[in-house]
Amino acid sequence: MSLSALTYGIAWAIFAYVIIYHLGYFLLHILAVVRMHDAEQSKILTDLPYLHSELEPPISVLLPIHEYTANILQATQALLHLDYSKFEVIVINDSAQDSSLQALITAYDLHPFPEAYRVQLKTQAVKCIYRSSRYPHLRVIDKEYGGTADALNAGINASRYPLFCSMGVDTQVRRDSLQYLATPFLNDHRVIASVAAARAASPETGLPKRWSALLKMVDQLRIQLYASLGWSMLNSMLIAPAGMMLLRKEAVIAAGAFSRGAHIAGMELITRMHRVMRQKQQAYRIRFIADPICWQQMPDSFSALKTDCMRSQQGVADSLSQNMGLLFGRNSGSAGRLAFPFLLLFELVGPLMECLAYIFLLAGLASGVISWPACFAFLSVMIALGILLSASGLLLEERAFHLYPKTSDICTLILVAIVSNVGYRQLNSVWRSIALITWYANRKPGELPEYIAPKRIN
Repeated sequence: MSLSALTYGIAWAIFAYVIIYHLGYFLLHILAVVRMHDAEQSKILTDLPYLHSELEPPISVLLPIHEYTANILQATQALLHLDYSKFEVIVINDSAQDSSLQALITAYDLHPFPEAYRVQLKTQAVKCIYRSSRYPHLRVIDKEYGGTADALNAGINASRYPLFCSMGVDTQVRRDSLQYLATPFLNDHRVIASVAAARAASPETGLPKRWSALLKMVDQLRIQLYASLGWSMLNSMLIAPAGMMLLRKEAVIAAGAFSRGAHIAGMELITRMHRVMRQKQQAYRIRFIADPICWQQMPDSFSALKTDCMRSQQGVADSLSQNMGLLFGRNSGSAGRLAFPFLLLFELVGPLMECLAYIFLLAGLASGVISWPACFAFLSVMIALGILLSASGLLLEERAFHLYPKTSDICTLILVAIVSNVGYRQLNSVWRSIALITWYANRKPGELPEYIAPKRIN
């Protein structure tokens, strides 16, 4: 085979890869449109007075904290006033620092409370459990440092209710957010998890001003939010976006709970729950809630954006590598035969493939094997498809929820959707490739929490 034939063969393979990547996400967006159409039909019932409060399953809300910030009291106060019939709030102090605990003790009049602590998952030692005299449904666990996953597992041990919701201290929530998350559990007994993605802008704060936040926001709309909704239609959402999760405690414990070895414990847990339930051949559903019910602050600098991007890529690497048994496994269904290979090919190694494609094009141009018109045509097609995919996500967001009533906000997002595909997308691929290489060089076996026979500690 001549060098010219080999070059053109590689070029066509790269072109096909780009087409399949974008076509796959366009199809997921189409599935999302179908799901949102069904949701619109049910909004008539949603808008009626809330009548089934007595049927709602009680929920334990878990809030792990590691260091003192001004958000701790604000986040706890917001959770205490959620609009839900029956729930408890468990704050897990996972820091050696005393300032955060003392702030909570003072603000909520906490006192040590001797109660039975049912140990189902092995965690770092729990030093004390406090209860508020002002809010009977608030408890605070003070424990030795073990990380976010360890703190959440301690919260699971202390929780009283069959469903629990994991939260981040930097997440803002709507008062009715638990109602949205609990609805799939009411409609289908097979549901073991419902997930909602955090948006970048709340109606109160408006559109972010910094370019780093806007780029993150458009990137989220392009490949995370509505792609997750599309995968949810197939019961194959493996990579859960950051936000809120409502999980069935029994199913989580059976799957091994949160892994202390994962970069993003919640993301890896969702993938593992798919694998475990498929291996056990148990009927289950994991649902994605597209409604904007929670918000998080987006990266406020390019340095923070880089860190967030690399951490997310390593979270994907953890989730897929630790659950390879799902890939084309027996009874793996669409999760193992469609979603897993798609994510493996386009999300895990995709950034590295894209970087290699750019290097190949530059080398071809330098050697004269690839002509400038051919290179320009390829880049034009790739950028155009990227812009269309970004615009598709933005259109779905605006059509479904109309979060940005100002014309100036829409124009800004359209501009960012265009600009993000020229320069930022390539930089994003470089960051994610570095993250993947770093992860591979430093990879360690995931450390799963040890399930032990329940016992009570008084």
